[in-house]
Amino acid sequence: MPGPLIFHPSANIAQLRESATIAVSQRARALKAQGREVIDLGAGEPDFDTPPQIREAANRAVEQGATHYTAVEGILPLREAIAAEANSHWKGDGKYGAGDVIVSNGSKQSIYNACVVLFGPGDEVLVPTPSWTSYYEMVTLARATVVEVHGDPARGFKVDPERLARQATPRTRGLMLNSPSNPTGSVYSPDELRAILDLAAERGWWVISDEIYVRIAYDAPAVGALDVATRRDNLIVVNGVAKAYAMTGWRIGWTLSPAPVAKAMNALQSHTTSNAATVSQHAALAALTLGAPVEAAVTAMVKEFRARRDAALPLLRASKALTVLDPAGAFYFYVKVPGSGADAGSAFCTRLLEEDGIAIVPGVAFRTPDWVRISYAAAKPLVMDACSRIAALADRIAAR
Repeated sequence: MPGPLIFHPSANIAQLRESATIAVSQRARALKAQGREVIDLGAGEPDFDTPPQIREAANRAVEQGATHYTAVEGILPLREAIAAEANSHWKGDGKYGAGDVIVSNGSKQSIYNACVVLFGPGDEVLVPTPSWTSYYEMVTLARATVVEVHGDPARGFKVDPERLARQATPRTRGLMLNSPSNPTGSVYSPDELRAILDLAAERGWWVISDEIYVRIAYDAPAVGALDVATRRDNLIVVNGVAKAYAMTGWRIGWTLSPAPVAKAMNALQSHTTSNAATVSQHAALAALTLGAPVEAAVTAMVKEFRARRDAALPLLRASKALTVLDPAGAFYFYVKVPGSGADAGSAFCTRLLEEDGIAIVPGVAFRTPDWVRISYAAAKPLVMDACSRIAALADRIAAR
């Protein structure tokens, strides 16, 4: 009789690392369950409720029978609404149609679908760094190779065509873009984004443009790829309702892509998750089509995020031991912390959570181990209290 079967991870996931952002939230919840007071500034999730008009539309949809499977690619009215919104930005030849849209279980699945159908063994994918932690893992799961392109901290870690071109090789197949950026809050200007897209078009690279934070910008509206691109045959635009409409739990994202890519992603999704939740699709349709009441809620949320940013930035900058980027979008501070060792950020985060009860994400998750990410998607008093304590801890460490 053979002994117990021992699990050995397959080659598919041998290099896979747990999501650091999720791990931080889990640790914070565990401490709360033990009775500790914890301020959780780790999660990338708006702390606002989904607008009531959207919730009401979802309730009506359920009562009208929206409880069954839909087409794998999503319900037609939602895909038409997504295509129409894209066409309001795209001024080039050809228009998007519903057939170019694939609705998925959140934009995370949308990005994964794109990586799997576009990239494979031998391909290299340029990833501006720091970037959202899952980009690196998704490219690796597609069995392609991540090429980190580190941006300049003085420019909010934004990359430019010169940096990308220096890291490119004949095996370069694609490029990940994210503006406004998680974790830095940086926003590419129209000229900066256009220059990168022109390089990608010239080199024949696929571009996956993750625009999930595009509605959350402060100093000026953020532009997406379709606002500035001169061609779209190499573009996969990813968006969803999670951030702008405070709908993270509804799990609706989508891609806009050339028809052959959309067809391939639809086939992949048919064998993995099939359609996104039916009621959530109807809620997303309401978010995109109800107009003024929903837009007012989005505007109010962004205004509050800006107020939190403006109130907390001076508190962080009061510490000479911290280097703080000025976020122009999303809802994160990216901060370089003091400390010794190869992973100063993780040591700082551990000490901050255990001693001060504040959860933030270490920068090693984003491939910059001496930085940390602080979410200000929490009530302003909590954010201000936490940032004051973060600055105080940095000063204590620097004074040793």
